[in-house]
Order: sequence, then structure tokens, then C-alpha cells
Amino acid sequence: MVTLKEIARECNVSPTTISNILNDKPKAGEETKQRVLEAIDRMGYRPNYIAQGLRNQKTKTIGIIAEDIVQFTTPEIVEGIMGCCEKEGYRIIVKNLRLYVRWNDSWFHNEESYHSILDPTMKELESIRVDGIIYIAGHARIINCFPEGFKTPAVMAYAFAGNPQIPSVVIDDKQSAYEMVKYLISKGHKKIGVIGGKENNIHTQQRLLGYQKALFEGQILYDPSLIRYAKWDKESAYLEAGELLKKEITAVFCMADRMAGGVYQALDEKGLRAGADIAVAGFDNQDIAEYFVPGLTTMALPLKEIGYRSADILLRQMEGQTAQEEAGGHFSVPCTFIERKSVNTI
Repeated sequence: MVTLKEIARECNVSPTTISNILNDKPKAGEETKQRVLEAIDRMGYRPNYIAQGLRNQKTKTIGIIAEDIVQFTTPEIVEGIMGCCEKEGYRIIVKNLRLYVRWNDSWFHNEESYHSILDPTMKELESIRVDGIIYIAGHARIINCFPEGFKTPAVMAYAFAGNPQIPSVVIDDKQSAYEMVKYLISKGHKKIGVIGGKENNIHTQQRLLGYQKALFEGQILYDPSLIRYAKWDKESAYLEAGELLKKEITAVFCMADRMAGGVYQALDEKGLRAGADIAVAGFDNQDIAEYFVPGLTTMALPLKEIGYRSADILLRQMEGQTAQEEAGGHFSVPCTFIERKSVNTI
């Protein structure tokens, strides 16, 4: 491996001059700088960032812990984090816990299994002295991964940190659902069914609150019998859609686009069409949404924004600054309304 001293001898300058040029300090002439950069390129010098970090007490490296990169939400959050960090000169190390691939959803309440994967990852990031850590959850819940007194600056993305000292950046589920249901009401719909995810899920609970708020403002009586819970998939939503159609609803608000696919199937089997006979609205704006026939009106998740904001909060935290959190001790990022052809006016 080529060293700074070898580059210095090649260019007939001191190692300090080489270091100043690599760190972009304006202490060398332009001619010397160009000669050094050409030598670095020709000789294949690669800086040892970890060694630099040990000397400077800062590695300019951010660790990302992802519960599972197969979750459709995770890649865009990572992209947002990288966009912010690279702009500020920070490198990224991504550690994928692969929790869903290993155990599907059976690990949610198995602390022993969870920590058997998480704890070695935390120790590895601490051993290479990352300057900060961002934990990316697969879905919103309260996660106790950062203990009290955790010394490395950290941020929780897409979920709520159990440690109140750790900032959390999440979707504004309640407001986004409220805006969607308000839109349905503006189209004349008053008997609006809901297909939610699992009943104890935070996304489901918050989106249901948004639904109730829109009904209240529209002076529409809340009917609990119009709320059905599924498993965030097409198959279970298809079964619940059949039950809702017995209630003579005029619209269905699906808390995930995949579940809207089950509603489309149930309508088709009864000779009905979304956007003509029954209004259908989704949530997530996954790729499938625009390929439904008709295209699905939905809410786009602010995944890149969550990633970018998480990184921005972390970097400011590392510099000793604090960001003003919202009521409830976290940061909420709104979704974006996407209008297509699946909601008709009555």
C-alpha cells in the first residue's frame, strides 16, 4: 500500500504538504497541488480513513442499521440519508439485520432473537467509531434499541425510539389519512368503508384517527361496522372487501395499495368498477398503484424526505445543535396526495 511518505518523496515535498492538499487546506501552490494529485492518482494512493479518524477523533462515517432492506420503504430512506451525508462529506456504512428475511414477523416480540442480531451490529459500528447511527425500522412502532446513556449520536427513522433522548422521524399518518378521507367526502361520499392493517399497528391506529377526524368535520356519523382489519396484503383485503360491499358503501379507503388490489378483485367479481361504481383510495403510492385499471388515487410516502431529515438532524446533533421537535417528541413528515382515476363523484 502506498503511503503519504512515498508520495512526498516522489513529489519532493513534506508529508504535511500532502496532508494539507488531501484535506483541501489552502497552504500549497496550484502547481504543487496538481503535481501531488497526479502522483496520488498514478501511484494509486488510498487514504486510511479509520486511521485518520483515530487521530482526529472523527471518522466522517455514519452507520445505518436497517431492519431489512427488502422492506419496500427502506431503499428510499437510505437514498435520502446518503444524499444528505454525501453533501456534507460523510461516508455511509449500511448494516442489514435481515430480520424479516430471517423470521418474517415472528421476531417482533422476541427480544432474545432481536438482540442476538442487533447487539453484535452495534458493537461493530462502535468498534470502527462511526460518528453517528441512523436506525431504519421496517414499520412504525416503539423500538428499544438505543439504551439510556447511549453515547453515540443517533436518530430513529420510520419508527419511535423508546429512549426519549433519541430523535424520531416518522410519517404524519394521521394528517395524511385525514386529507385522503376529506377528499373522498368532497366527492360526495358519506358511507366510506375502511380496510386497515393489523389493528394494533401504529400506522393503522393513526390513519384511523385521521379518518375519524375527517368524518367529524364533515358531520358524518362514525360507524365502527365499516372498519375492517386485514394483514396488509391483497388476499386478506379481498375477503374484507366482500364484507364491506354488503354494507352498501360508496367508497373504500385502503391503508395500503396492496390491499387496494384485493378490493379491485372483489369489485371485478361482482361486475363493479373502481372509480365508476365504487370509489377506491389507497396509501403508499407503491409502483403498482399507477398500473391498476383505473390508476389508484393514493398518498405517496415521504421516504426520501424521512431519510434526508434524519441525516440532517443527526449531523446537527453531532455538531452540538438541537432541532426543535414537535409535540410528542418526534418529527412528522407529511405524505403527498396523488390523484388518479379511482375516485368517482356522486
